[in-house]
Amino acid sequence: MGKVTGFLEFDRQELKYQPAADRIRHYNEFTLPLSEPEIERQAARCMECGVPFCHRGCPVNNQIPDWNDLVYNADYETASRNLHSTNNFPDFTGRICPAPCEASCTLNLEDTPVSIKQIEATIVEKAWKEGWLEPQIAKVKTGKKVAVIGAGPAGLAAAQQLARVGHEVHVYEKNARAGGLLRYGIPDFKLDKKVVQRRVDQLVAEGVIFHFNVKVGTDVAIETLQAEHDAVLLSGGSEKPRDLPIPGRNLSGVHFAMEFLPQQNRRVSDEPLDNVEPILAGGKHVVVIGGGDTGSDCIGTSVRQGALKVTQLEIMPRPPVKEDKLTTWPNWPMKLRTSSSHEEGAERLFAVTAIAFEGKDGRVTEVKCTEVDAKFQPVAGKEFSLKADLVLLAMGFVSPVHEGMINALGVDKDARGNVKANELDYKTSVPKVFAAGDMRRGQSLVVWAIREGRQAARAIDEFLMGSSVLPR
Repeated sequence: MGKVTGFLEFDRQELKYQPAADRIRHYNEFTLPLSEPEIERQAARCMECGVPFCHRGCPVNNQIPDWNDLVYNADYETASRNLHSTNNFPDFTGRICPAPCEASCTLNLEDTPVSIKQIEATIVEKAWKEGWLEPQIAKVKTGKKVAVIGAGPAGLAAAQQLARVGHEVHVYEKNARAGGLLRYGIPDFKLDKKVVQRRVDQLVAEGVIFHFNVKVGTDVAIETLQAEHDAVLLSGGSEKPRDLPIPGRNLSGVHFAMEFLPQQNRRVSDEPLDNVEPILAGGKHVVVIGGGDTGSDCIGTSVRQGALKVTQLEIMPRPPVKEDKLTTWPNWPMKLRTSSSHEEGAERLFAVTAIAFEGKDGRVTEVKCTEVDAKFQPVAGKEFSLKADLVLLAMGFVSPVHEGMINALGVDKDARGNVKANELDYKTSVPKVFAAGDMRRGQSLVVWAIREGRQAARAIDEFLMGSSVLPR
């Protein structure tokens, strides 16, 4: 390791942001990155533990102590090679991953984990700047064709791995551009779409063929893709949102988060809205139902659009500000998390649920709410109302959309409605059809999607060739 006493000499430096009053005026990324000398000091804090629990927390098995040591010694090029050996898109994870690796860091026992996420982001941005991320074009072609359905992080990771070992890869995407939720769900102020596009351009240079505005099951039959390809990977995500079937749900002004967020992303990217009704928060009282990352994204977007007030409802009780390390570490802890969007202006209500939407002339004007007990049952006498001109449902996703491709394919589903496939070979019940990412495991993190895409690529390569040199 580089600095044996680094964790004793240097304090953790938290990620800094532009002031809220400045950043809410635009949709650009607003983090203030550390300088390279500062990052090298942060890397020096890594203890290179005998049992590196950060590996346990990282789904893609990043070799974190190794590239921490390389960064401490300012060897960014080798650090980049190491980082990319396990993660196709560290520029995504270095921005939007919640960093379970930091929760698992031994120094997190004292609430001062190594700044792994910042170090990762610095490595990859340095690599792009120095031109170290040249396309890796396969020298030998296998003659095998693979169809990847869905251009989210799982599909992109799988496509890149398969192309690099010589397969002809065709990616079918229903939207006009690649990225999935990276492109259309996560706001630009968290992930600039140029970051996504440069990776798509890299894939194109490596031979991946994209088919945009093609919805499999509607624009092209899944049976056609099965017949024309040697293997098919389903990586379309978990897109069926959890609804809230209470009185007044049909009122105008009550929308799913994924009706609201993609519109703003398309506006920022100058992409047409296809004649849909604009959903805008400007000048409105906004109620966001759901306390996760999607709800947080709705808050930040609403504030930037000029909402008068934003209130977030969470049915779960308020978590503790600080977790009990001895009962949670090195696992991901349940504790109160305040995002940058929360800091920009939102009232957060916990142990609360909506029981009805009320409106006038067919449009929502009010949300009837109540406090709930530990079993999520309404507490008598604790009802109240919130003014609401716009309600955004951000309560997560329950499964992939079954109508169309999945039903036509006749693939087996698990108890939650996801496409059934295991984590060993990622095979579905239909011959030569595989599944990975949220479509297989359910709603999850970008880092899990990348892991599954990489592992599914190896499984497909093994299926096609009998063996594989791709990492698992």
